[in-house]
Amino acid sequence: MNAEDLLTLRQQIERFTPLSEDEWAMLTPHLQVKTLQKHQLFAEEGKLANDVALVLEGSFRQFYTTDGEEKTTYFYFENHLMSAYMSCLTQQPSRMTIEALSLARYVVFPYTVLVKLFEQSLTWQKFGRLIAEYIAIGLEDRMVGLLTQSPEERYLTLLNSNKKKILDRIPQHYVANYLGITPVSLSRIRNRIMHRDDA
Repeated sequence: MNAEDLLTLRQQIERFTPLSEDEWAMLTPHLQVKTLQKHQLFAEEGKLANDVALVLEGSFRQFYTTDGEEKTTYFYFENHLMSAYMSCLTQQPSRMTIEALSLARYVVFPYTVLVKLFEQSLTWQKFGRLIAEYIAIGLEDRMVGLLTQSPEERYLTLLNSNKKKILDRIPQHYVANYLGITPVSLSRIRNRIMHRDDA
């Protein structure tokens, strides 16, 4: 593992809370850099998840499967922390799948290591609390969008948000699935908005 990969992970963790050299050294022996090919899985429905990762290169899609139909709920890009968090937390098989959408590289460590760090350090404990809050806010934001906004409003929200890279980098059929609509409906919405902007 090179120093740049380590620094990238440390910077992303320190967005939540600063770490001393000793606190950082508690994690580093447990870090690995791994690679996945396009369509390989980081987490799989029905299997226990125990990894926390930071995406270094590439993109991932998180989805649930209901009656054979995939429901996309999230995308991960460079510098995103990634985990099938509920499975890690409950030690129950994951209900979701996380799939690489491109050749991807990430730095990873076991969630069980993180739990031990929570017990050993107040700073790491704070990181755990802030990560949980971050996930909770994201889940509520996603749920409110699906329940209260029309498909067009959801698209416009995405277009004007800091998640716009989803539209730039993710295939349209996955974007449509994420918005809860068909690819045909997404095309209509995009055309409608473009013509409105041109008027």
